[in-house]
Amino acid sequence: MEIRNLGASGLRVSAVGLGCNNFGQRTDLETSRKVIHRAIDLGITLFDTADIYAGMGGSETVLGTVLGDRRKDVVLATKYSKPMATDGTKQGASRRYIMNAVEASLKRLKTDWIDLYQQHDYDPLTPMEETLRALDDLVTQGKVRYIGNSNFPAWRIAEAEYLARGMNVSRFVSCQDEYSLVVRDIEKDLLPAAQEYKLGLLPFFPLASGLLTGKYQRGAAAPSDTRFAKAPALRDRYVTARNEDMVEKLQVFAQARGHSMLELAFSWLAARPQVSSVIAGATRPEQVEQNVNATAWKLTADDMAEIDKITTG
Repeated sequence: MEIRNLGASGLRVSAVGLGCNNFGQRTDLETSRKVIHRAIDLGITLFDTADIYAGMGGSETVLGTVLGDRRKDVVLATKYSKPMATDGTKQGASRRYIMNAVEASLKRLKTDWIDLYQQHDYDPLTPMEETLRALDDLVTQGKVRYIGNSNFPAWRIAEAEYLARGMNVSRFVSCQDEYSLVVRDIEKDLLPAAQEYKLGLLPFFPLASGLLTGKYQRGAAAPSDTRFAKAPALRDRYVTARNEDMVEKLQVFAQARGHSMLELAFSWLAARPQVSSVIAGATRPEQVEQNVNATAWKLTADDMAEIDKITTG
């Protein structure tokens, strides 16, 4: 497994990370245990979860139950700020909420520290100065090692960077955003901001919720056990004429070179600037193995140029 620095920080993470949103939700405790241990055995060190995953706290609870002594072998990343109550009382990025949220996550995760604490979404109600000062206090206390953001617009990333410099507090070292062969919106503003401020990019939905796996056939109903069959809203979002055309061309490209769509999707992301680790979930140990092996294809400059023609033309 290739190990990379997370942005300009000293935090080292595996080039393939494990997304943990399935734990406690799509996978029961014993299945989750098998997936987690297989991931560690294969060299995955970055485990990415969030307090909201699996019915508000379920994923963190599973990780806390399963990791045990292996906690020290992984980079544990979680997130705060999305609603953890239905009445609007537990959400956002105020000092009051952050201080409570981190203690709740630490308790569920059964750990004394969080390696990467990420703001899951920007909070328009709280000044960024307040958020950064609170996060810096957590770093000083040793409860958090590094901080990151997710789903921030580019101008918020710039604002946070300049405020952190001016205040001499901990800065965001990473950004976690949707990025794949068919969703390249961040290349306009956010990716250049991440490059300028040396934030490590952690792309999520690398397979566009399954569209890039090659298991869906154009014009055919999605298999009953797939995400598109169970979540029509996701299917409607990703299954467009444009995307289907693109996927057909990408399949031809990959097959001509003896590779799968999965390998193309992961290897392309791993070759992109600022990408530190590709976050992907798994519901079976075999999926973890496939994800780990998928980044082995080293795309050439000519390959990348041809892929650009297909996906941006």
